[in-house]
Order: sequence, then structure tokens, then C-alpha cells
Amino acid sequence: MMNMKNGCVALGDTEMYYASFGNGERQLVVLPGLSDGLTTVKGKAPFLRAPYKRFLNDYTVSIFSRKNRMPEGYTIRQMAADQARAMQALGIGKAAVLGVSQGGMIAQYLAIDEPEMVEKLILAVTAPYANEVAQSVVGGWIEMAKQGDHVRLMTDTAEKTYSQAYLEKNGKLFPLIAKFTKPKSYERFFRNAYAIMDFDARGDLARIQCPTLIIAGDDDKIVGNEAPYELNERISGSRVLIYKGLGHGAFEEGRDFYDQVYAFCETEP
Repeated sequence: MMNMKNGCVALGDTEMYYASFGNGERQLVVLPGLSDGLTTVKGKAPFLRAPYKRFLNDYTVSIFSRKNRMPEGYTIRQMAADQARAMQALGIGKAAVLGVSQGGMIAQYLAIDEPEMVEKLILAVTAPYANEVAQSVVGGWIEMAKQGDHVRLMTDTAEKTYSQAYLEKNGKLFPLIAKFTKPKSYERFFRNAYAIMDFDARGDLARIQCPTLIIAGDDDKIVGNEAPYELNERISGSRVLIYKGLGHGAFEEGRDFYDQVYAFCETEP
């Protein structure tokens, strides 16, 4: 029987939710993107496990939210430090780490500051700093959230994330979904978004020594198309996988995305 857990880790005066599943001794830690600022993984383990089917015999997969109460000025580097504390509290001493979008930014600092904890690093649709594209897009989302225009926020996010083919098939659903997902407060979203705006790990990336796979689409409207190559240039020995015709949603639309992650995790260091 597969182990599955919706859990919570105490971190000082607050806590961090996580969802875990799988029976393996090896660990895969997954850090999601800015969407975590709108809804956490609390209670979602049964819904999150599907893409990780190949992992479940050999790995325990743990998907973490950011901690529940985040102070003003909370940085990506501080998020990484809290992530390390949460992993240690759960007895996760070493793991392959998959960071998606903002989660990839956190993963960079986790590998920089806690190298003994990161066995393999997978950076998906992310960037080494908040470049002009990211500043413009995230800044626009901040303004939409300030206006309380959740339908526009969700629709714009989808339009900038997914391929045209995906949007043509599913686009009508996004305004409907938005009506049922508006948070009571955008404070959590703002904490995450402002952390992105101030992010810049370029000066520290040379310190990442673990095997690193960088995955991106060639039409990323959120972090731009140069980001994976900038990461590759600064992280020694890293390699890049680009999905043609996809953008920021490559981790959802790339048919073999999770197969590629699994294969990379299984390679010898």
C-alpha cells in the first residue's frame, strides 16, 4: 500500500504544509511556483501524486508550500533557509530537488547554502534573477491583485503560461475557475511576488556543485527565453533541456517532463 500524507511542519511561530507520497527510501523534494501564494498544498496529496507515478516505488516525493505566515520583506534566500529547516525536521537529510518557477529560485539558494542537502537539482522554467521580463509580468500581477481583479489575474497567468494549442482547448475554463479560487486576502501572494522582484542569485550560482538539469520552453513569456542559458552558463556541469513550442507551462505540457526528471534522478552522479 502506498504511503500518502498531508502534513504540517512547525517553523517557529508558524508552520509549513506539505504533501508526500511514495514508498521509496530516496527523496524527491518539489518546490512549486508563485501559485503557492494563492493556494497551498494543504490536503491535496491525492490530487498531486499523478505525475509522479514512476517515482513511487523508489522515492518518497514531498511537495512543500511556503510557510503560512511570511514576514514583510521575506526573501527567496530566507525561503530556502526555512525549506532546509522543514526538511531537517522531517528527517530529509539529502534529496533530489525539483524547483518550478519561483520554486526553482528557492531551489537555487537551497543548493547554494545547504549543498549537503541537495543530491540532484532540477530547475524548471526559472531564472537566476528577476530579469526585465519577470519584473514586468510579476509587477503586472501585483497590480491586478491590488485591484482585486482575480479573473484578470488568473486569465493573464494562463495566457502567459500555456501554449496556444493548450489555450484553445482549455481557455474558456480559466475565468470560470477564477471565480471559485479568489483568496480572502492577497497578502500571501504579495509576500511571494515581492520576493521574486528582489531575487538575484547570479553572484552565488558558481557555488552549486551538484548535478543540475535545467528545463525550459523556448517561448517563455514569464521569465524569458535567455534564463535557462544564463543558468547553464553559471552552474558548472549543468545541462539544458528545451521544449520546442512550449513556454512557462512546459512542466505541465511537456509529455515526457516527469520521465526526464526521473531519468536524471536515476543517473549516477
